Amino acid sequence: MKLEYPIERRKSRAVKVGDVIIGGGFPIAVQSMTNTDTRDVEATVAQTQQLFDAGADIVRMSVLNDAAAKCLPEIRSRLTGPLVADIHFQYKLALAAIKAGFDKIRINPGNIGEAWKVREVTQEAKNTEGTKETGVAIRIGVNSGSLPKDLLEKFGRDDPRSFVEAALREAAILEELDFHDIIISVKSTNTMTAFWAYHMLAEKCDYPLHIGITEAGTLETGTIKSSVGIGAILLTGIGDTIRVSLTADPVHEVRVGHQILKSCALKKDGLEVISCPTCGRCQIDLIPLAESIEAKTRHIKAPLKVAVMGCPVNGPGEAAAADVGIAGGKGKAMLIKKGEIVRTAPESELESMLLDEIEAMTGEKIKRE
Repeated sequence: MKLEYPIERRKSRAVKVGDVIIGGGFPIAVQSMTNTDTRDVEATVAQTQQLFDAGADIVRMSVLNDAAAKCLPEIRSRLTGPLVADIHFQYKLALAAIKAGFDKIRINPGNIGEAWKVREVTQEAKNTEGTKETGVAIRIGVNSGSLPKDLLEKFGRDDPRSFVEAALREAAILEELDFHDIIISVKSTNTMTAFWAYHMLAEKCDYPLHIGITEAGTLETGTIKSSVGIGAILLTGIGDTIRVSLTADPVHEVRVGHQILKSCALKKDGLEVISCPTCGRCQIDLIPLAESIEAKTRHIKAPLKVAVMGCPVNGPGEAAAADVGIAGGKGKAMLIKKGEIVRTAPESELESMLLDEIEAMTGEKIKRE
């Protein structure tokens, strides 16, 4: 693999999922998935809306059985954002989700069954064209636990060729029906396998790619593993939508996803807090201060880099990369813009002084509780 700086994003076709366009050079979309029982309509609608409010562009939910499928029309009627139905084994559940008005179907090769079942789902997705602004998209979701047996025997579970061949095999069935609203993922729990699978796949098709590391783990370890795996792939120009898989409240998946994009310089809107790791020179209680500011400004949409520094000696210089920041010590607080001290105040006003300035610069209100 040859890389040249600056790296350009891979060119992929555009696929519409509700009011979000994946691929085609459009912004990388952040996805998450509910962990409620889809048969519990109230809980599922509430959590889905919570995910949208947290910044998810697309939300997926499991369709476990016929009882869950019967709840899909009501769930769809109560939510406005793009919804994806996650289907395993029973192709008729995919048909029900399409009829309920879901915007995308996710199927796994190796467990959906015979090719004719995939064809029937594909035909139904195509037939929605004319009744909706666009047809229903299909994501071919290959992961470590759903590889076809013949490919496991041929290549093995951690060989990226297993993932790529499984995905292209499934795509060929859809292409036979002249269906091209396809998104593909080749997620492994092994970051190296995922990295190479996505690169191999990117060279063999122009479909938009859904990036993720499956079964990444708990909040801390899963965040680290996902950041390494997803970030490495994104930094080589590959990826059109991402999902961070965490054993945690799915709201964290959305937050981590946006932070990965910001860290890869692929997302410019929204506030970014940078802060020093603290050392013996730090003279303020910086950790809770930085956490408080980040929590209170998470909703801000305007692009702004904010520095929270604890050293009155190096703070102004270290904050020079930010649009605005604070540093403090020995009872004094400093407000800094582009490395220049523009105001001083008592140390007790550190947080309020910064929040006031953020409001003035963005025009967005901040709750102070």
